[in-house]
Amino acid sequence: MTRLPVLAVSTFVAGLAVIAAAPSSFAASPAASPAAGRAVFVQTNDLEQNSIVAFTRGADGRLDRAGEFRTGGRGGVERDVPLDPLASQDSLTYDPAHRLLFAVNAGSNTVTSFVVHGARLTRVQTVPSGGVFPVSLAAGHNRLYVLNAGGSGNVTGYRISPSGRLAGLPHASRDLRLGNDPVPEFITAPADIAQTPDGDQLVVSTKANNTLDVFPIGRGGALSAPVRNAAAADVPFALSFDTAGRLVVANAGTSSVSTYAVRKDGTLDTITPAVEDGQDALCWLVGTGNTFFGGNAGSSTISAFAVGAAGTAALTGTPDGVVAHTGGGSGGTIDLAVTTDGRFLYAENAFAGTVEGYRIRADHTLELVSTAIGLPRFDGHGMEGLVAL
Repeated sequence: MTRLPVLAVSTFVAGLAVIAAAPSSFAASPAASPAAGRAVFVQTNDLEQNSIVAFTRGADGRLDRAGEFRTGGRGGVERDVPLDPLASQDSLTYDPAHRLLFAVNAGSNTVTSFVVHGARLTRVQTVPSGGVFPVSLAAGHNRLYVLNAGGSGNVTGYRISPSGRLAGLPHASRDLRLGNDPVPEFITAPADIAQTPDGDQLVVSTKANNTLDVFPIGRGGALSAPVRNAAAADVPFALSFDTAGRLVVANAGTSSVSTYAVRKDGTLDTITPAVEDGQDALCWLVGTGNTFFGGNAGSSTISAFAVGAAGTAALTGTPDGVVAHTGGGSGGTIDLAVTTDGRFLYAENAFAGTVEGYRIRADHTLELVSTAIGLPRFDGHGMEGLVAL
């Protein structure tokens, strides 16, 4: 299958008053007691009552539904989305230092924090996102940064307390000057936010602008004005980092991966301009070590890439890099997550309403081991957001 031209991506891709302060949780079914740290969480993005569906993860990678926990907010859907309502990565994210899960509520402009107990969640707090239509989160270094896609778009930062409560960081809100409506068009909305591993910089990908904005992080988490870098390939989407701290980016427009060195001044040096996988609309990207897996939304496949010692990227796993066909090949591969032990990869399929689990083999190929069904399918809106522990 040939790659998509940029204009065809739309065919496939896609102060702080506390609203709820008291800890609370809602479980739709009794939660099991998994081995410590083995769980998978899926955000329903329900437009009336957003919630997180929790699964226990067996030693063999199989999933068993353990419960459902409301966020206290509402999900949302961007305009003209073809299959993924938020058109983003990291709408659900985990902070291992505090054992906290964070979720966006795009429809109510809020963010919710949960304490994680195995496959059980206790809701701690729901706070305003600092903008309109939050779509992505970056947690680390005792800070949470929220990417708001609506209106002009912005980034807003919070201090994370050990209990999971959030407090706004001074001088940590920056405008993106995007000019979207309150509910953005999926192709003009920003896609992902990520802190560099050293915690010194923040990176945001903007799809239609074809830019990677780097914000220096100052004392106390304050953000300086962004350094705007032209992306090496069209429609940059998901962001990740290799073991040396180099930036690895999925590009939906060319269904490719690019790599960059991040300089202290916020500029990017391109290492690999683009390694194309020959699929359609590579949007999501997750890594384990220096192996990265990309979800191709249009062709319902997962590709594998390896980043070498010099930061160059190449296809791996199979001659064409395609290591899995998801959801029966009907399209709809969206969020991906790798377990913290690096043994399993999980993938959401928007059209099938499933989460598929794969064992990661030593040669970077994937073996299907589990399919969880009965999740919200895409029908104008649906699930988005995935974390695997």
